Amino acid sequence: MGDVLKKVPVREQAPEVRAKNFEEVCLGYNKEEAMEEAARCINCKNAKCVQGCPVSINIPAFIHEVKEGNMEAAYQVISESSALPAVCGRVCPQESQCEGKCIRGIKGEPISIGKLERFVADWAKENGIKPAPAKEKNGHKVAIIGSGPAGLTCAGDLAKMGYDVTIFEALHKAGGVLVYGIPEFRLPKDKVVAEEVENVKSLGVKIETNVIIGKSVTIDELLEEEGFEAVFIGSGAGLPMFMGIPGEQANGVFSANEYLTRNNLMKAFREDYDTPIFHGKKVAVVGGGNVAMDAARTALRLGAEVHIIYRRSEAELPARVEEVHHAKEEGVIFDLLTNPVEILTDENDWVTGIKCVRMELGEPDASGRRRPVEIPGSEFEIEVDTVIMSLGTSPNPLISSTTIGLDINRRKCIIADEETGKTSKEGVYAGGDAVTGAATVILAMGAGKAGAKGIDEFIKSKYTK
Repeated sequence: MGDVLKKVPVREQAPEVRAKNFEEVCLGYNKEEAMEEAARCINCKNAKCVQGCPVSINIPAFIHEVKEGNMEAAYQVISESSALPAVCGRVCPQESQCEGKCIRGIKGEPISIGKLERFVADWAKENGIKPAPAKEKNGHKVAIIGSGPAGLTCAGDLAKMGYDVTIFEALHKAGGVLVYGIPEFRLPKDKVVAEEVENVKSLGVKIETNVIIGKSVTIDELLEEEGFEAVFIGSGAGLPMFMGIPGEQANGVFSANEYLTRNNLMKAFREDYDTPIFHGKKVAVVGGGNVAMDAARTALRLGAEVHIIYRRSEAELPARVEEVHHAKEEGVIFDLLTNPVEILTDENDWVTGIKCVRMELGEPDASGRRRPVEIPGSEFEIEVDTVIMSLGTSPNPLISSTTIGLDINRRKCIIADEETGKTSKEGVYAGGDAVTGAATVILAMGAGKAGAKGIDEFIKSKYTK
């Protein structure tokens, strides 16, 4: 047994090796390492870690089973609360959620809850273990819009309650942001995402791809003509934002959304796929969130020198500390306290550089972060041939604009109750990025759980009047 105050270290690909491939960076625990790490848990009676989990996994119970070597039992504990454990174990911001609340973390390092969850989910897949199947069908039909983390979670929970659930997905592959937004080296698509989608389908959930709600069929038609008694909208936030600076329409400017979608879903990183993507030699990524890190680390693997341009300092970077650390190890250059003012182009409207100004931090703004202030006369240029804008996303207005009586706010987000997902339209529930704007996978899953609970209560109330 090692030092109980320190985490059992997790193996990773070496930075100089992984910077040139799309294989998964983190290699995870083996069984012995997982059991050793689980043995560090003191099995708190009033477990703060559970309070920090948006889907309320019984963390002490699953870790206890890992410690005892009962991996199947550990998986069933997790599956009671989470439809996507192999995903969450890889991409959840555990450091600010479950692990951030871990009592072990007061005097030492918190338990590696995320890495243990990942191990259990991967073990279950390798050993053919599936989540416990649904109860008997109750005869009620529910439609889910979007097969991302909110939609998959809502669908899985409703199927376990006995509902007849159909997911409608606009793209040709199920998984939402998990397949188009997060790179292969953080979240393998075939090994992890496709398997988790199959687990949800094993509960009886049907998935129809290439169906664009608002064009192929509207929500009103689903409710009035297709026999669905309720609808959950988990369509995400896929509409990219831009700065509005000169040169943003030039050739060689991407939204992070487009860049990552081409590379992930359409496999532009593979030589044997006929999906073109512009391989820049010098790339600037504007933004400091997890999506910016994903885009930067993808461009690096495609052979570019990559600069992250962010207007605040490192302390304010919104990306996970682990993602920033990995990007730096791999050779991404951070131009902090720097803000773009113009994208420079040649006579054929191709990007040649980006003009920036230096910033300094002033007083905190509404977000609580110190407001960046331009330093007069500090303009300079960085020579690049590609610019990737990673400034956040908002919901596509297609669904709200084609649904009668669905209220949205000024940011085009659907207004929905946090506890139940209930919207202004009867029988319509919503959650995830479509409601909050761009956020995390696990928060979307929490909203999917709330939506399932709200829909169940709504349909039951109709039959008990």
